Formats: sequence, structure tokens, C-alpha cells
Amino acid sequence: MVLVGATLPQILCTPRSQLLPLDGELVLAQGAGFSALDPSSDLDCGAGTAAFFLDPDRFSWHDPRLWRSADLAWGLFSVDAERVPCRHDDVVFPSDASFRVGLGPGAGTTRVHSVWALGQTFTRDEDLAAFLASRAGRLRFHGPGALGVGPEVCADPSGCVCGNAQEQPWICAALLQPLGGRCPPASCQDALRPEGQCCDLCGAVVSLTHGPAFDLERYRARLLHTFLPQYEGLQMAVSKVPRSTGPREAAAAETDTEIQVVLVETGPEPGGAGRLARALLADVAEHGEALGVLAAVARESGARGSGGSAAGLGGGAGAALLLLLALPAGALLLCRVRRFRWRRHDEAAQARDGVSLGFHNPVFDVASSAEPTPTPQADARSTSLSYFVNPLFAEAEA
Repeated sequence: MVLVGATLPQILCTPRSQLLPLDGELVLAQGAGFSALDPSSDLDCGAGTAAFFLDPDRFSWHDPRLWRSADLAWGLFSVDAERVPCRHDDVVFPSDASFRVGLGPGAGTTRVHSVWALGQTFTRDEDLAAFLASRAGRLRFHGPGALGVGPEVCADPSGCVCGNAQEQPWICAALLQPLGGRCPPASCQDALRPEGQCCDLCGAVVSLTHGPAFDLERYRARLLHTFLPQYEGLQMAVSKVPRSTGPREAAAAETDTEIQVVLVETGPEPGGAGRLARALLADVAEHGEALGVLAAVARESGARGSGGSAAGLGGGAGAALLLLLALPAGALLLCRVRRFRWRRHDEAAQARDGVSLGFHNPVFDVASSAEPTPTPQADARSTSLSYFVNPLFAEAEA
């Protein structure tokens, strides 16, 4: 980052040359300007090439690619709507790098549990609003959208619904923008679109109805350690979601939520998701009462074809297989809390391609760059081990 100051209009800084890294920034103080001289005025200058400047407002809060969950274990993924901070999540912005985030079109207030930025933790709307209205806040957050925080934590062992349903159209628009706003075709017939997902995928979806004894984190750990290692090329997402409006044979449920287990095939061998879904149904039939699960329904995508995408961003519909196991009466359901880190996907792609990004991009306020990123502290009232950390441009996360 190059800081250009201008305390007096007549002061002119004319460096002969300036070399910036691929992620460099020019931060101009109020009243400062920037221009490039005609190379023909210097005989030592060649013709050169055109310089292109990226839009500093290109990063959106609703873009799932800019967030990174700090607690996502191997084999787990999140549906698209839950890849952006949920209402119970803690959000942490970088202390050692600059960031600028668009808050969306202003259709409503985006709410999270807390926001950490520039060494301060905001847990009250009044404090956050004062920061957003300050010069430092306006540099980092822009757009007509509103951001709010609240004391609500997820204290339900069965989990909590993410609460991003209203924002999902904007999340999907940001995710699909590089693809022209359209989902790529799925590589299977009768592809599935789970709740919270932007495009169809190949695999299976298991929907669970549970009772008061159900524990989401314990059940997720059971799936990760007991079932998933037996099936290669599968990834899994487990969360509480709103119950679909269509008829469901497990009609004993009286709640408006359910537990959704999404199984996605990422390997070359098809059929693993369906086999695992049937194994989970059998597990519910045998151990459902001990697990607190009252009923289970599985949907499976159809046969795989050639080409297309297996793991989402596709375009089909329907379910080829519907299985049902209903246990005696009762009903409840689930979701969780998390924490995310923000990272710029264009820089991450360059790092994966082996392109050096040069030196670090420091934060606008130098004084704040010395402050360490806070270690998330679990709320004593919360049953979730997850949280969100926002835009961190640290090298280890690029």
C-alpha cells in the first residue's frame, strides 16, 4: 500500500517510478491526487503497457467466496446461504490488512451476533452504527444496506436456523455473477436442490424430524466419524433449515423446521451418496430413539450422465427416490452457529496458480495493524462451536 498525503495543495510528490505488488493499493489522503506523466517526456521511458485498476467496491458481504469458516472440519461443507454469516455468528475483520465491503442493496438489515473490526468488538447496534458512520467505518463499509448486531445466541442443542433466507437471492446473485447469473448443468438426472443451495447438485438429501433429546453437534460428529469415512468421494452438510412446504410423509412433525443432511458426490464413483443415505435411514430405524430422531426421509438424484457439475451450481429438479422411516410421535429440528473469515477470491486464485502476490496490503490505520486478531470466545449460553471471521487477507488463508 502506498500512502499519499496532501496537507498543502501546492506540495507535489513526483516519484520517478513506483513498483506495486499485484494486490497493491494507493490510498490518497483528502485533497491528494494521482496522475501518470506522458512517457514521451522522459527519454528513458519505453512505451510501457496499459495499467488497469480494480474496482475497490467489488467485494460484497453476500458473496460466499469471500468468507471462510473457522471451524469447518474435513468432509464438511455448508450450503450456499450458510456460507455467509448467519444471525447467531461472530464476524471478525482483519487487523493486518485493509478491507472494503459492500453491504448490499438495502432491502433489509443484515444481522449477526457480533462484529470485530479495528480492535473493537461491537455487540450493540448503537456502537456499531456510530462506527459505521465514522470516517474509518465509511472507508470499510459502503452501500445502502444496513448491518446490525444483537445479543441473541443459539442455546438450543438441536441447533438454530441460519436466518439468511431473505438474503439468499443476493447471495446466489453474487455467487453466480462470474457465470453470467446462470447455474451450470448438473451431471445427473433429477438433480436435487437442498434448502439454502443456489443450484442443483448430484447426491442425496436426508431430512430428519427429531425430539427434545436430539443434539446437533453430537449427531454431526457421529456422521463424520462413523459413517463418512466408509464412503470415498463424499462431502456432507448438516444444519437446521425451514421445513419444505410440500407434503411430507413424516407428517407427525408439527414444527416448521427440520434437520437437513446433504450428501454430495465429489469423486468419480457414483452412487455413494445414495448408499450412505440408506445407511442413515437404517441407523435411524435402529438407534433413532437413542439419538432423539423421530423420522427420516431420503431423496436421491438420478443416474449420472456425461459432463456437467456434480457438486452444485446446476439446473435440474425433482427426486428419483423417496424413502421414509417414521418412528413414534413427536417432532423438533435443528441448525447451528459459526464464525467466518473473509478472503478475496481473486487473490486466492492467484496464489493457487503460483503467482506471487508481493508484500502484504496493510490496513488503512497503521496503528490498528499492530493489534492481533482476537481469539473467539465461546458464549456460555451458546451450544455451538462455530463462528464467523470476516475479511482476513492473511497469507495463510490466501
